Amino acid sequence: MSGPLLEIDNLQISVADLQIVKGLSLTIAAGEVHAMMGPNGSGKSTLANTLLGHPRYTVTGGDVRFKGDSILGLRPDERSRLGLFLAMQYPTDVPGVSMINFLRRAMSARRGEEIPVKEYRKELNEVLGRLQMDESFVRRYVNDGFSGGEKKRAETLQLGLLNPELAIMDETDSGLDIDALRIVAEGINEFRSESNGILLITHYQRLLNYVRPDFVHVLADGQIVESGDFSLAERLEAEGYDPILERVAEGASA
Repeated sequence: MSGPLLEIDNLQISVADLQIVKGLSLTIAAGEVHAMMGPNGSGKSTLANTLLGHPRYTVTGGDVRFKGDSILGLRPDERSRLGLFLAMQYPTDVPGVSMINFLRRAMSARRGEEIPVKEYRKELNEVLGRLQMDESFVRRYVNDGFSGGEKKRAETLQLGLLNPELAIMDETDSGLDIDALRIVAEGINEFRSESNGILLITHYQRLLNYVRPDFVHVLADGQIVESGDFSLAERLEAEGYDPILERVAEGASA
């Protein structure tokens, strides 16, 4: 396709009359990996949830365009079928629904047609193998009784099977030990291609050591206050957010 995958134009978001995101603009093209970093409360998860249409968040200004068209009037399922994917910070437990059935239904909805069982099992086993996951994993109920690391690996399994055009990974590294982090990162890197885009939302550099971004952005008080390459993430790891936040505060008071 020509043109960017995602265009966020002066986006403003409120929750219960409290403005969280205050004029955020960002463009992601196919083949690009963007990392969004920032302290707690800066608006990172608010942005992620809003991009997928969570009803708790109200867009009070600006626009979000996916492949050239505004998506603000679309339901979450409609955005998903278009090719947007969100790996949630806190995946929801769904007792009584097995992973294997959930994944097949999700794949069929994404493709707009029923997937034959034989084809589905072939694709499922291929992705399970790449993620070093046993088939017994998908016989369990969705996230029910999963550890934090298992929930994040389940999200990466969905990513590999749904093959969206834009993946938004909201703190996928949260709660992962070193081995689980490496496996999840390998799944993201296998998904990465010239035909899709990725937005990684994280506090820390450690995920970015495995999934190296093309662009790094710092979000503070609902706005992108600095952008750069991977060296910006390295600087944040060494110095923390305080130097950037102090400069922003000084600029606001000048």
